[in-house]
Amino acid sequence: MTELSEVRIDKWLWAARCFKTRSMAGKACTGGHVKVDGHSVKASKVVRVGAKVEVQTPGGLSILEIAALGERRGPASEAQKLYVDNTPPPPPRELVDPMVYRDRGTGRPSKRDLRDLRKIRGY
Repeated sequence: MTELSEVRIDKWLWAARCFKTRSMAGKACTGGHVKVDGHSVKASKVVRVGAKVEVQTPGGLSILEIAALGERRGPASEAQKLYVDNTPPPPPRELVDPMVYRDRGTGRPSKRDLRDLRKIRGY
């Protein structure tokens, strides 16, 4: 078996289990959800070991560094060896703003209610 020196980004994302299918990885590249070394890339972009990859997956943003190359999708234990995860941890639950709920049956919010809700949510 020959050692890989470079591989397409869509194949690598699929092998690293960032996406369920290779076509989903390709669509993410086309949609601008994948950046290699800070630049949006197409699915045919060739990557090497050491490249920094930012990918917006269904599970959220992942910041990965390529540690090894792989073209085949294998078990999750092998997929974890393909990258170093540099994704920052999520913020603590105490720092996340609480949800604002309205009582059932109160009807549609008025303009004033919407303004108050936006002020509480911060936008």
